[in-house]
Amino acid sequence: MPCLYSEALECMESGRATPEASPVSRTGESLRRATVTHPSMVKGIGWFFSPLFSPRSRTHCRRFEDGMGSDQVEAWLDDHSDFTRPYFSRRASAASGPQVEVSQQPPHPPRSNSDHSDIPLTAHYRRGSSPLTSSNQCISTPTKVRRELQTSIVIAPDWMDRLSPDTLGSHSPCSPRSSNSPLSPCSTVSPSLSATCLCSARSPQTKHSSSKMTAACGKGEGCPWMTGLLRGGLRWVGSVAELCQGALLHAGELVAPESCSLSLVKKDRGGGRTLEEVAVLTMFGHMKDDHPCSQAYLGLVKGIMEYVLATGSPVNIDADQDHRFDVGDNQSSGFKLRSVLSMPIKNHREEVLGVMVMINKRNGSEGTATLFTDLDEKVLANHMDILGMVLDNALLYESSRQEAKRSQALIEMAHVLSEENHSFEVLLSKMSATIMPFTHAQYCTIFITKDKYTVVGDQDVFSRVIHTECEELGPTCQIYRREHDISNIDSAYALRTLVTMETLNMSDSSPESTRSLICCPVRNARSEKVIAVCQLMNKQSRDSEEMEAFNRYDERLLEDLAVYCSLALQYVQTVQITEKRRASIEVTQEVLAYHITATEEEVQALQEATIPTAESLNILDFHFSDVGLAEELTTQATVRMFLDLNLVQDFSIDYRNLCQWVLSVKRGYRNNVPYHNWSHGLSTAQAMFSMLMATDQFQAIFSRLEILALMIATLNHDLDHRGVSNSYIERSHQPLAQLYSHSSLENHHYNFCLFLLNNSGSQILSGLSKEDYRAVLSMIKRAILATDLTIHVERRAEFFSLVRKGRVSWKTEKQRDLLRSMLMTASDLCAITKPWPEQKRIANLVAMEFFAQGDKEKEEFNIKPIDVMNRENSTRLPHMQVEYIDEICHPLYKALSGLSDSCSPLLIGCEKNRENWLRLAKEGGEESENNGENVNKNLKE
Repeated sequence: MPCLYSEALECMESGRATPEASPVSRTGESLRRATVTHPSMVKGIGWFFSPLFSPRSRTHCRRFEDGMGSDQVEAWLDDHSDFTRPYFSRRASAASGPQVEVSQQPPHPPRSNSDHSDIPLTAHYRRGSSPLTSSNQCISTPTKVRRELQTSIVIAPDWMDRLSPDTLGSHSPCSPRSSNSPLSPCSTVSPSLSATCLCSARSPQTKHSSSKMTAACGKGEGCPWMTGLLRGGLRWVGSVAELCQGALLHAGELVAPESCSLSLVKKDRGGGRTLEEVAVLTMFGHMKDDHPCSQAYLGLVKGIMEYVLATGSPVNIDADQDHRFDVGDNQSSGFKLRSVLSMPIKNHREEVLGVMVMINKRNGSEGTATLFTDLDEKVLANHMDILGMVLDNALLYESSRQEAKRSQALIEMAHVLSEENHSFEVLLSKMSATIMPFTHAQYCTIFITKDKYTVVGDQDVFSRVIHTECEELGPTCQIYRREHDISNIDSAYALRTLVTMETLNMSDSSPESTRSLICCPVRNARSEKVIAVCQLMNKQSRDSEEMEAFNRYDERLLEDLAVYCSLALQYVQTVQITEKRRASIEVTQEVLAYHITATEEEVQALQEATIPTAESLNILDFHFSDVGLAEELTTQATVRMFLDLNLVQDFSIDYRNLCQWVLSVKRGYRNNVPYHNWSHGLSTAQAMFSMLMATDQFQAIFSRLEILALMIATLNHDLDHRGVSNSYIERSHQPLAQLYSHSSLENHHYNFCLFLLNNSGSQILSGLSKEDYRAVLSMIKRAILATDLTIHVERRAEFFSLVRKGRVSWKTEKQRDLLRSMLMTASDLCAITKPWPEQKRIANLVAMEFFAQGDKEKEEFNIKPIDVMNRENSTRLPHMQVEYIDEICHPLYKALSGLSDSCSPLLIGCEKNRENWLRLAKEGGEESENNGENVNKNLKE
């Protein structure tokens, strides 16, 4: 593969030299800088497309020297990469020969001339953010510098192997990746381009080591490290730690520092960025771990790396000429910081992923420390460009893998939550057992707080604890639930989390014990109050028996568990509250059933009584009135209606159950309501009965089941009426308005009716089949809801249209349902058809009820009631009655009379009452100056 020849390098250096300075002296002057500089570096991989990488680089060098300066040619090539890239790509492809089949195995770090297989790999514990904080870091300048490097591999931080998306910066595994970018992870880099490298390029003063560095790449003209990475199209599937260690080893062989390290960017919970060391290479030799001079140097190097992280620019420093690096003679250690080269590792979005630092370049011939050259910067920059691309993909792969595991854990916890669990201890234990294999925690403890607690002055804030233990059994693990008293478990960290309301992650490596621990608060979604604390302890290493620290990925899983625990606790609490309320409702129903059920004496008296005939009770007459009717005769009249319609015989209704049910319905109406009471319910049922009995037409249209439904509905249509309208109930936010979205009273009437039908001893529908039972209940509900005048007004136009057409068969369920609804309203409004004395009495009762509601609205809502409910309009009652007849009653009764002549008495009674109200209205107009006293007197008569 083509690479930079030493002759081409000499031509390049001589082209830069001037008569006044030799190449060597010019290089020496350029490197002696007193302050931090930003040397020019090739962005991206543009350096790889230089003509110096061509197999004909010797000829190119001579032509550069003859025509123009190499600096000018290089600048032109960098500025016109759109032209040079395709050209040199074809040239490199032609020179590279046949392509090598892509290997599915991740590339391993290359071996150099001097094989490092005999050098022991020393593992250390996790380091801090400083690049050289380890006590095992060795920086020395012995008389005879050894050429071999000791590989001091730092154990990769936990967040590397189980990486969270926070490491990736601003993108996530699901974020779109641009396919137009030449460095996009989706694009495939040609192996012919990836083979170009500066591994064998050395400056003139390091000719002696150039051959060794070339050999260190494995080939005389190629870089197997780059080739191995790029040959797979940037698809690195190995460990991030392996990738960083191999890159550091290769870069150390090329640039020849005394020591070097590589740190990756890690995001903290607050969004800040820190550097965490991944790999370190040092020479043989040691200095004292606690030497103050070494610590001072390490602090300076750490500051340089943080500067590179913040700016994203490389730094090449001559420490000898910079007074900031003068920390005093350190003759005891023999170490002197002379040069530092630090390079950022970026992805294709120019985001800094990490920082590599080189300390004290070694002279190839003498082994003494010297300065890093511009060529060292370019070599390192090119390698860091490739490393950045592959590292970005590796981080993305790690993040995607961990997100997949996290998704699996979330699905499993959601599945556990969806199961029916009556005990929240069992539910939380299942969730703990779900998360423990993902975090490799040995213990999971959930502390549940008391309902009311104060942390200050009250240490006993937890009511119970759920403790689970995980025991590794080879590739599997067994979860045990341990019963523990809360006093036997250390709750200090949970209490600390309860106070701070933040996640706590800590590790303790004291001589007595080694453990890691993480705590997370569980918040109530509504009040944000901490209701529990989740705690994981002792993260077990997958490769050894040692304990590890919990990483950010474990924190996120524990936070997810906290969310599900919050849902579980709220779910269980909701279930418990629901169960208590259900029990309370059952108790209330028992009390209601007891008080609403007639006594045995009352039931027996009605059961044994001789029921008078319909004629004697006058219930066949449209002018029926219960005024003057004895109390016991009202219930007997109801029984007579069911008997004469043959409903008792047709549906096998138990007679005793019928008597108890009738008495219970009578008790269901409130006695303190002026109009909507038992008398109104009886009158409505009698009106329906008289229409059904007046002619065979309606009985021929309706089935027996429909007739049963109509009679039950009319008798129960105003059960438990409160004497107010739906608008008042909604405006006052009564519980009925919360239970039903519309027709609150009518829905309540139906539900009360259903309660009575199911009450023990009142089950008159027990003889029906399941299908008939469901059908009759549906018809009862629709019939009761039809008494809402709002619904009547919406549907009456369709009914009037059918009646005008004539000859309607009423065979469809929709037509019969419409007819049933109209008959229900006609029965409900039958008071307007009664004889004039009865009509005036009932009108006064209605006005009394309406005016009482108007008074409540004035007092409670400070509003003016509508005219019909405003007591100030009492003198206008006749006018309002005339309007009521014209708008609601007369059109309905006229349509029914057109449908059946048997309903004509209703229309006639309605028209007569209109004439009477109109007469009173005229009299009221003449007497209005006298405050309507005569009108009120006529109404009371």
